Amino acid sequence: MFWWRTEVRPGVWVAFTDARAGNLALHVGDDPAEVHLRRGLLEAEAGLGAGGFQYMNQVHGNAVAYIGDTPIGDVAVATAGSAGAGGPTADAMVSSGRPLAVMVADCVPVVLAGQTEAGRPVLAVAHAGRPGVAGGVIPATVARMRAEGAEDIRAWIGPSICGSCYEVPEEMRADVAAAVPATWCTTSRGTPGLDLPAGARSQLEGNGVAVEYSGPCTLETDRLFSYRGDPDTGRFAGLVWTGE
Repeated sequence: MFWWRTEVRPGVWVAFTDARAGNLALHVGDDPAEVHLRRGLLEAEAGLGAGGFQYMNQVHGNAVAYIGDTPIGDVAVATAGSAGAGGPTADAMVSSGRPLAVMVADCVPVVLAGQTEAGRPVLAVAHAGRPGVAGGVIPATVARMRAEGAEDIRAWIGPSICGSCYEVPEEMRADVAAAVPATWCTTSRGTPGLDLPAGARSQLEGNGVAVEYSGPCTLETDRLFSYRGDPDTGRFAGLVWTGE
């Protein structure tokens, strides 16, 4: 179920799922009941109750949502009219302990954890695809964490498509690299590419955040979902939560 999982500091856990956990997204044409069942199994495996992880409606932007203690569920969101299925419309979330989830299938899932001077956890996740990396969703997430008093912020970069595999038009490479130079690369085929994990790392380190882990390429790894490999694929998740 988990590709990688570890207790990153006492009582704070980070994990990335793989295809064994199944598709966790509500927006890819899967049966919603099956998706919710899988999410429930994942929460039980993490030692959480039903609805433990907060998901978001990702739109390839750079908005950061702050999540309080009350879950933002599908019904509440639909009533409020402020987001689509799955939570707030945003590409990053910050909380003071509420478990968070980010879904991807080639984009970069970034999970972050810090704590206040008083020892209170400050957790975050970010969905850093090409528009998100170029648009600064990662620096915006770090800034929001610091606004909540977070210190000693660390980050875990989950599995995502690597620069050797992510071929893009030359103009697109130039545009993104103008914003984040570390993304510029050439693929294994000698064509223009983008190294989004390198771009994410450069933004994190440039904002004083230590990167503790970086996952493998989704396109090159059978146990991971990859949109480039199959546009009809599901989504795996990056997770952060507190527990025993």
